[in-house]
Amino acid sequence: MRIPCPHCGPRGHEEFAYHGDAAPIRPDPAAAEAERAFGEYVYLRDNPAGLHRELWYHALGCLTWLIVERDTRTHAIRGVAEARANHAQGQAAQ
Repeated sequence: MRIPCPHCGPRGHEEFAYHGDAAPIRPDPAAAEAERAFGEYVYLRDNPAGLHRELWYHALGCLTWLIVERDTRTHAIRGVAEARANHAQGQAAQ
């Protein structure tokens, strides 16, 4: 699988570290239900078949965090964007 890094161009997935679903937002540790919320945040994940937004880190390249939109059945990549840009626009939680 090749991931099209916005800075380095297409690179083999071996250069990247997969960090899971791009949607979960870290819970507030001061919230009343913080312990339960953190348990769900750490351990409960969807396992979608189809289009999915994932967080990848270009560990052996430009060191950029990316949101990769990938079909989990075929590994076809539909789009890649910097995670920081998506987070700033409020899209990382979608």
